[in-house]
Amino acid sequence: MKFMKLGSKPDTFESDDKFHKYAVSDLDSDVTINVGEFTFYLHKFPLLSKSNRMQRLVSQASEENTDEITISDIPGGYKAFEICAKFCYGMTVTLNAYNITSVRCAAEYLEMTEDVDRGNLIYKIEVFLNSGIFRSWKDSIIMLQTTKSLLPWSEDLKLFARCIDSVSAKILTNPETITWSYTHNRKLSGQDKIVEYHRENVVPKDWWVEDVCELEIDMFKNVMSAVKSSGRMNCGVISEALRYYVARWLPESIESSEASSNKHLVETVVSLLPRVNRAMSYSTCSFLLKLLKVSFLVGAEETVIEDLVENVSLKLHEASVKDLLIHEVELVHRIVDRFVGDEKGVSEDDRYKEFVLGNGVLLSVGRLIDAYLASNRDLTLSSFVDLSELIPEAARPIHDGLYKAIDTFLKEHPELTKSEKKRLCGLMDVRKLTSEASAHAAQNERLPLRVVVQVLYFEQLRANHSPVGSVAASSHSPVPPVKKTEESIVVVEEEAVKKVGLSKKSRGSKSTRSGGGAGGPQLMPSRSRRIFEKIWPGKGESNKSSEVSSGSSQSPPGKSSSSSSRDRRHSIS
Repeated sequence: MKFMKLGSKPDTFESDDKFHKYAVSDLDSDVTINVGEFTFYLHKFPLLSKSNRMQRLVSQASEENTDEITISDIPGGYKAFEICAKFCYGMTVTLNAYNITSVRCAAEYLEMTEDVDRGNLIYKIEVFLNSGIFRSWKDSIIMLQTTKSLLPWSEDLKLFARCIDSVSAKILTNPETITWSYTHNRKLSGQDKIVEYHRENVVPKDWWVEDVCELEIDMFKNVMSAVKSSGRMNCGVISEALRYYVARWLPESIESSEASSNKHLVETVVSLLPRVNRAMSYSTCSFLLKLLKVSFLVGAEETVIEDLVENVSLKLHEASVKDLLIHEVELVHRIVDRFVGDEKGVSEDDRYKEFVLGNGVLLSVGRLIDAYLASNRDLTLSSFVDLSELIPEAARPIHDGLYKAIDTFLKEHPELTKSEKKRLCGLMDVRKLTSEASAHAAQNERLPLRVVVQVLYFEQLRANHSPVGSVAASSHSPVPPVKKTEESIVVVEEEAVKKVGLSKKSRGSKSTRSGGGAGGPQLMPSRSRRIFEKIWPGKGESNKSSEVSSGSSQSPPGKSSSSSSRDRRHSIS
């Protein structure tokens, strides 16, 4: 820390008690000055030789036949006045980053200017500010922190603005040229670390973050605004500084009495977030979602919430189910709706580039929302359907995730009516299920019978179109395109259901659950075979013969046949 000593005489201010001070001299004091609760017994001449205001105050006191003066509004209070008074006496005083703001403001109040005496206090302070304080990183930070208690004086004298300029200019300095001392230790660890560095003796780009994050929110805002507006700071570092600040100052749980101050903090941080586009939104989605959660808790302005929703939608593909589960489904719906709206403006070329580069933004969001639907136990049927229908078709080339969500919802809500189940399952296209999901669905007693028939129908088409012995084709691919129309499929399904006459009760019977004893060889379930015999006359016999020829005494290899893989009951919940 830099400091400056003024004066050469010894300090002869003494105190009789806590609130009375006097200057030791051969001469008796001839003026009494009350500064707040403190009383100073001083001499007129030293004060009048340095201060215009003291000249006027002494003159007024003489006209009133008194030697007592009261000063109640001097910035910095009695401590700043005492330093100014000692300077007038020529006593040694020490100025540093902690007291220079108050002394500078008090000197201005007392009008200790050059027209009274050359080399006066204001002049000497300005020299020290420019040659010392503002050349030091830490001193600039310390002085900036002292300006808040001295408003509006510190603003009127531009001390606040000069501190901001000094701090921001040093932040924007090329790290390779930094020679001053700065805070290098990292208080946060693990996932809260800003950046990890592997080269020794290299000044990191975020060297300034920890010190700046000690500032109160308005000072922090001014510094960050200056840094951001320069356009010379990496937006990723700015975003990490904001995240660090929130971690430093925002409590884990917010009390109602703290809502107002925290509201200001959240709104300020949001206003400082770098926002460009989806490819260049630097804040993590997890951080943005936490900010969004707090924004609701503190009652932030709607414009702030809207900004956060927009930013979250830009980074939604990076979110996790855990991140979304901290919010109400209505807000998740709002975010997804914004994402879909923005997605419509993405060109096919851009989307292709995203996919080729491994981003797969649209597919990632599709998987995310399906996983969210499967994990949120508080969803109503209406909210489930509404959120699911928001996802574009292109985001779900495979419906396994959606099927899992539907199956979980059916398990959690056994009271659903037939029409409600139909509405729920209508979200899913069974032609887009892989063989694993189809095998599970074919034996899923929670699904409506019509859905099971659709699964079996298209699974048979898959088997007919898959190359013999092709495990990959039958296990991981949706049903290939077929010439049958949707109307003809429905007719065949209804006819099959009518002829077979399956009921919910029969679906739950033991005979429909397996084709053999527990742990033994299993063939295609008899229920499924009967349905196929009605759909494709003759197919059932060929299936039987092929099953026998392949060896009924052993289980077929893992995924070599889609029909044999359906005999087991799978659980994907």
